[in-house]
Amino acid sequence: MATYLYRLGRYCFRRRRAVLAVWIAVLVAVGGAAGAFAGKPSTEFKVPGTEAQATLDKITGAFPEQGHGSARVVFAAPAAGGATAPEAGKAVKEAVGRIAAVPGVAAVPDPYATGAISPDGRVVIALVSFDHKLADVTDRQREAVKAAAEPAKAAGLDVAYGGDVYQEMAKVEGGSESIGLLVAGVVLVVTLGSLVAAGLPLLTALIGVAVAMAGLLALTGPFEIITTAPVLALMVGLAVGIDYALFILFRHRRHLHEGLEPEEAAARATATAGSAVVFAGLTVVVALAGLAVAGVPFLTVMGLASSAAVVVAVLIAITLLPAVLGFAGRSLDRLPVWKRALTADGKVTMGERWARFVVRRPLPVLLVGLAGLGALAVPAASLDLGLPGAGSQATSTDARKAYDLISDGFGPGFNAPLVVVVDTHGHGQPEQAVQGVAAELQRLPGVKTLLPPAVDRATGTALVTVIPQTGPDHADTKALVNEIRDRRAALEASTGAEIAVTGTTAANIDVSTKLGQALPPFLAVIVGIAVLLLGIAFRSVLVPLKAVAGFLLSITASLGAVVAVYQWGWLDGIIDVPKVGPVVSFVPILLIGVLFGLAMDYELFLVSGMKEQYVHGATPREAVVGGVRGGARVVTAAALIMVSVFGAFVLGHDPIVQPIGFALAIGVLVDAFVVRMALVPAAMALFGKAAWWFPERLEKVVPRVDMEGEQLIAELEARQRPVAKEPAGV
Repeated sequence: MATYLYRLGRYCFRRRRAVLAVWIAVLVAVGGAAGAFAGKPSTEFKVPGTEAQATLDKITGAFPEQGHGSARVVFAAPAAGGATAPEAGKAVKEAVGRIAAVPGVAAVPDPYATGAISPDGRVVIALVSFDHKLADVTDRQREAVKAAAEPAKAAGLDVAYGGDVYQEMAKVEGGSESIGLLVAGVVLVVTLGSLVAAGLPLLTALIGVAVAMAGLLALTGPFEIITTAPVLALMVGLAVGIDYALFILFRHRRHLHEGLEPEEAAARATATAGSAVVFAGLTVVVALAGLAVAGVPFLTVMGLASSAAVVVAVLIAITLLPAVLGFAGRSLDRLPVWKRALTADGKVTMGERWARFVVRRPLPVLLVGLAGLGALAVPAASLDLGLPGAGSQATSTDARKAYDLISDGFGPGFNAPLVVVVDTHGHGQPEQAVQGVAAELQRLPGVKTLLPPAVDRATGTALVTVIPQTGPDHADTKALVNEIRDRRAALEASTGAEIAVTGTTAANIDVSTKLGQALPPFLAVIVGIAVLLLGIAFRSVLVPLKAVAGFLLSITASLGAVVAVYQWGWLDGIIDVPKVGPVVSFVPILLIGVLFGLAMDYELFLVSGMKEQYVHGATPREAVVGGVRGGARVVTAAALIMVSVFGAFVLGHDPIVQPIGFALAIGVLVDAFVVRMALVPAAMALFGKAAWWFPERLEKVVPRVDMEGEQLIAELEARQRPVAKEPAGV
C-alpha cells in the first residue's frame, strides 16, 4: 500500500492544479445536486418489526389519522379558573375556528365540548389533526396555525404549540462549529508553530466536510434520512478531516527538516503517514457501517452517512493535501508564531519525559489509571435508555412550553398516551368486548384514566387511549406498557378480543429496548474487528488484546460520565442539560462505533512507532519511549482537536446532539490521554518482548501490511546509494 500511496502523493504534488480543479469541480457539482434535490430530513425514529410500529402500520387503513401529523395547541390562563371565563372561552373558540380553517387541517374538536380542560380550569388543549403525513406538513402550515391563535393571545392567554408537528429537528445551534474550529486552529498553531502550516488541515477538512454534507443533503430528497444523520456526519467528518491532514502534514514537515525536497517529502509522508490514515479510516468506516448490525434503519443511515464523511476525509488527505503542499513548497513555515514548534533541536520533549516516567513505574501508573477509569465507569451500571421527546427540548421552545403546561395542568401522563388497539373482528358482541378490555385496563396499576374508545365498525377495530400516571420517560410508564403486554393472553381469553399497544410513547420504548438488545452483538462484532485488524497490522497477540481492553475501558468510562451528567444530573448548571432523564437510546451504540475507529487511530500511530523502534534494535522499554516521543505531540494535538470539535456541540441545547457531542468528547479525552498515553505505554513496558510474540502458524497465513513503509523507504534509499564500480581489468 505504501508504494501506491507514494506514487499517488508524488502525482498529486506534481499535478496540483489539476487535482485542486477536480476537487473544486466535485464540490460545485455536489453542491448543485444538493440545491436541486435536497429535501426535508425525517424526524421520526421508526423501527420496523417492533410491536408498536407494526400495529401502527396495520391500523392506518381504519384510522388514517394515526399516520398523519398532529399538534397540540395549549391555552393557559394566568390563574386557576381563568380558561373557563367567558372572555377566555370566546377567544379560545375563535382561535380554534380559525385553526380549523387552515389548509391541511382535518379537524380541531372544541376543547370545551370534549372536556379537554384541566381540573383547575387554567389550561385548555386543542387537538389539531392534519389530513396528511407528518413529513408533508409544511412550515407555512405550522406558522398559519400559530397565526390563527392570535385572538387567544390578545385575550391575555399564554399559547404554546406541541405535538409531533412542532417537534424540533436535531440541529447544530449557532456558532458550535465555529467555536470548535477556533479551538482546533489554536491547537494547530501551537503544535505546528506556523499560520500557514496550521491553516492547511483546516482548509482541506472544510472542503471535505462541504463535499460530504452537500452529497448527504442531495440524498434527503429521494431517500428518508433522519435529522441526526447530517449532524453526526458533520461532527465526525470535521474531526477526522483535520486529524488525518495533521498526521500527514506532521510527517511531511519532518521530512523537510531532514533535508528532503518538498516533492519527495510529500510523497513519503503520503506513503507512510498516509498508509496509517487509510488503515485508520477503514477501521472508522467499518465500525460506523457496522451500525447496520443493530437492524435499526435510522441508525444504519446515520452510520453510512458518517462513513461517507470519513471516506471523503481520507481521499482529501491523500490527494488534495499533497497537492496543497505542492503550492506551499518550502513556505510551509511562513508566518511563524511559535519558533520552537518549527525546529527539531534535539531537546528532550515533554512526551519523552512522560514516557520515561511511565516505563520506570509501569505498575503504579497502570493501577492508578485503572482505578480512575473504574470509578468513572461506576454510573454506567445504572444506564437507562430512552428517546427524547418534547420534555427534553430546551425550555425556551414551544414544544417544551406546551409539554410543561400539559404536565402541570393535567398530569405528566397526558404527555405519554398509550394506544391500545382492540381487534374484535368476528366477535359476536364487539362493543361489549371493547368495554371489557377498557375495564381491565382501568384497573391496572399506573393507569390514571382512559379516554372514550374510537371504533371503526367496518373492521371491528377500536382504539383505547390509556393515560398513565407518569410521563413518557418514566420507568413506571415502561413498566405499564410491559404489564399490558404481559396480560395480553389473559385479556384475550376473558374478552375474546386481540390487543396490541402502540402510540408514540410505546414506539419509543420499543426502539430503546431494541437498541439496548443490539448493544452486545454490536460490541462483539467491533471487538472481533479490532482483534483482526490490529493482529494483521502489528503481527502480535498481546497488542490487539491490550487495545481491545483499553477500548472497553474508554467506552464504560464515557458511558459512566454520560449517565452521571444526563441521567443523574451531575454538573447541571455547568452543562445546560434541557432535562435530566434516560440517556438517548442510540448514544451508547454510536459511541461504540465512532470511538472504536478513533481509538484505533491513536493505537496505530503510537504503537506503530514503538514497533518501528523495536524492529530497529531498541530494547522493549526504549521502544516504548521512542514510540511515545515520536507520536505524543501529534496524538495530543489530534485528540485536543477532536475534543474541541465534539465538545463545541455540547454548547447547544438540542436533546440529541448535545449528549452525542458530550459522549464523544469525553470518550476521546479518556481514550487518548488516559488509555493510549498512560495505560498503553505502561502495559507495553510490562509485556516486554512478549508484546511482539506471534505464533509461527499465523506468520505464514497473515498478510503483511507495511504501514510504516519500511520496505518502500529501504528501496528508495537503495536507489540513492552510489553503485560501486568494479576495478578495471576484472
